[in-house]
Amino acid sequence: MFNDARYEPFSSVSIAVSRSKRVVTAPEATDRLETNPYDAMVSKPRTLHVDDAVQLEAEVAVATGAPRAAAVLCHPHPQYGGTMRSIVISALFEALPERGVTCLRFNFRGVEASTGFFDEGRGERADAAVALDTLSTEVDAALPLVVAGWSFGADVTLSLVDDRVRAWLAIAPPLHFTGDRAPVADDPRPKRLVLAEHDEVRAPEEVERAVTDWQATTLEIVPGASHFFVGRTDHVIAAADRLIGEVAR
Repeated sequence: MFNDARYEPFSSVSIAVSRSKRVVTAPEATDRLETNPYDAMVSKPRTLHVDDAVQLEAEVAVATGAPRAAAVLCHPHPQYGGTMRSIVISALFEALPERGVTCLRFNFRGVEASTGFFDEGRGERADAAVALDTLSTEVDAALPLVVAGWSFGADVTLSLVDDRVRAWLAIAPPLHFTGDRAPVADDPRPKRLVLAEHDEVRAPEEVERAVTDWQATTLEIVPGASHFFVGRTDHVIAAADRLIGEVAR
C-alpha cells in the first residue's frame, strides 16, 4: 500500500538488466514528435459504474488516425492531487488519438466528480478493471488493449492482470503498492517501464534492481527528467508510441 512517507504524487535511455530486457534508445531532442493534438482530438464524457457506491468520471478520446490500439490511462496518487488531468496523463490523452490510439482516462474513486473514497490501491484496481471493461466495448475487438499509468497509476496498472491486455506501460512506478514483485512480473506479455533519470520518489537504479528477473520487461530512462516529466513528456509519448507499434503489428 502507499503508506511510504517518501511518496510524492508526481509530476529515456534504456538499459538491459537481464535476459528479459532489451535496449531501447530514447529519442534525442531532434527526434521529438511534433503534434498539435488540440486540432483534432475531441473527448467524450463517460460515467463508469463500479458498484452502487462508486461511479467514476471518465473521458474517451477516439482515434483520429488509422486505428491501431486502445489504451486505459491511470493517474497519480489521489491523495496528493493526482487526477486524470495530470500532466503526463493529459499529454498521452491528447497525443495518442492522432496516432491511432483510442484513449480512456478516468478519475479514481473519490477524485473530482468520481464518488467513493480512496482505498489504498485495492478499490483503485477495481476502478481500472471497470475502465478496461468499458474501453473494450467501445473499440474493435481486434485492436490490442494497453493499460498505462503514471506513478501510483503505474502501480495500479502493474497490478491489473487481464487476458485482454496486450501490454503494460508503467511510467515512473514507485512499486510501493505492488511491491517489487508485481502481479504481472511473470507474465510473458510485454511491459515497458519509463523511468525518470532524477526521480524523487524512487531512483531508477532501485527500480532496475527490483525488476531484474521480470519477464518481457523493458526499461527506458528519460534523461534529465524528474518524477513529473516537465519538459520531457515528448519522451513518454514516444515510448508509448513505440510500445503500441510493437503490439499492433
